[in-house]
Amino acid sequence: MENETAKYLRAKKRAKKLKGFYSHLVSYLVVNSFLVIINLITSPEHYWFYWPMLGWGFGLFWHFCGVFVFNQFGQDWEDRKIKELMDKE
Repeated sequence: MENETAKYLRAKKRAKKLKGFYSHLVSYLVVNSFLVIINLITSPEHYWFYWPMLGWGFGLFWHFCGVFVFNQFGQDWEDRKIKELMDKE
């Protein structure tokens, strides 16, 4: 029963991280689309929209890594540590 509760809590935490990433991605796409439109309407000879796009994109990339890439390494460590602590008790 305790194992099921731990799995449920881990799945709930993972779902929250996924929701956070996808909302971050959607807001990135929406805001940057408006920035491109505003830039092309106001000053089409000078493209400035790519600076906020690159900066925010860098943050989005690290959010992606935290959710999809680094999560796998952390999950294994967490499972091993939980097993080690349970074996001690």
